[in-house]
Amino acid sequence: MKKERKNSAALPCHPRIHPVIFRLNDEEMRMVDRYLSRYKIENRSRWYRETILSHVLKMLEEDYLTLFNENEMRR
Repeated sequence: MKKERKNSAALPCHPRIHPVIFRLNDEEMRMVDRYLSRYKIENRSRWYRETILSHVLKMLEEDYLTLFNENEMRR
């Protein structure tokens, strides 16, 4: 019996229309290919998108503005 996959699809009201292109050297590409094959990831563009956006969201959470600086909050 084939597993049913749950993929996040682009919403009709939010189509993905902005291409992003970057280049990897041979060693970086081998690392990515090894990772994708080890974890059986078939959709490479989805993996790149989720990985990059999760990092961006994490950084934005860490850099949020606060009313007080870190030293004042630790008191």
